[in-house]
Amino acid sequence: MAKAHSYKFCFGPWNISEGQDPYGPPVRQPQTFDWKLAQLKKHGFDAMMFHDDDAVPNLDGKSAKQIAKEARELKKRLDGLGIAAEMVAPRLWFHPNTIDGAYTSNDPKCRAYAIERSKVCIDIAHELDTDLIVLWLAREGSYIRESKNARRCVDYLVEAFDKMLGYDKSIRLSIEPKPNEPMDHAYIPTIGHALAIAQLTRDPKRVGCLIESAHAILAGLDPADEIDFACAFGKLWSLHLNDQNGLKYDQDRPFGCTNLRSAFDQIRALERNGYGKRGEYVCFDVHPFRTTKEEHWLDHLTNSRRTFLRLLEKVRSFDEKSAQALVADRNYQALDQMVIEHLMGK
Repeated sequence: MAKAHSYKFCFGPWNISEGQDPYGPPVRQPQTFDWKLAQLKKHGFDAMMFHDDDAVPNLDGKSAKQIAKEARELKKRLDGLGIAAEMVAPRLWFHPNTIDGAYTSNDPKCRAYAIERSKVCIDIAHELDTDLIVLWLAREGSYIRESKNARRCVDYLVEAFDKMLGYDKSIRLSIEPKPNEPMDHAYIPTIGHALAIAQLTRDPKRVGCLIESAHAILAGLDPADEIDFACAFGKLWSLHLNDQNGLKYDQDRPFGCTNLRSAFDQIRALERNGYGKRGEYVCFDVHPFRTTKEEHWLDHLTNSRRTFLRLLEKVRSFDEKSAQALVADRNYQALDQMVIEHLMGK
């Protein structure tokens, strides 16, 4: 029997949030980026996710030379700590030019800004020695259907992706779909949409996807099925594990805290598809509860990893032979109870 592989874990600086929400101010004092890097290493994580301006702050006001210099300096700090950069994502939802969308804005000047900003993101990724560009298409959608031509917006998205793929022949684009929030309706709401639009690009082999558990749930889908679907195409290049309490706002709850069986099924899907054997990371896109005290600030991340590893033991010790016998007998009632009792420890 082949030896089971180990997983590598990461998170992003935004996952150590101060607790501010639309209805209230921060409840924890902000910490520096260097402090967050140190916490990542201290708590045994392997890599950090970056937005472009996490890596190089205020980059819109800097020259290409200055951006490259600061990115190289960050790479030296990462190397010194033994931390890898898992990916870099262009932050295209804060700037005034992205109010009406980025790649799909009705204003051609704003679309041009989004593409140029994405090229800068690629330059930063190159300096950080990662080929993975994650595209969370936050404002690519509409609030009312009549405000945009959705057919034309598909062309705009493909044009943007093609320009990125042409700018650097080594990078991979990983689309992170989400059905809503901040937009009412997003143009690329599911993994199926992401993999479909990949086929329209100049190099479909370099366009894949990132699955986030909560985003799949918000679309009314099962995250484990989405994992299997993406892996069937060989296109699951990154992963954001978390949890979600129903079809509400994006909650980024700790992994497994709401639906332990769903978390079990997600890891089972990762295992049967060999996720991680080609260097992919398990990323936790989770946030601390607003009530969290500063001395417990990293618990949501370490707890998510602990839950993952405990459930991984459950997945690897699950009696697949007995389960398949029940499947063959079409005795799904007994299979259901078998899973429940396995998770409860019987």
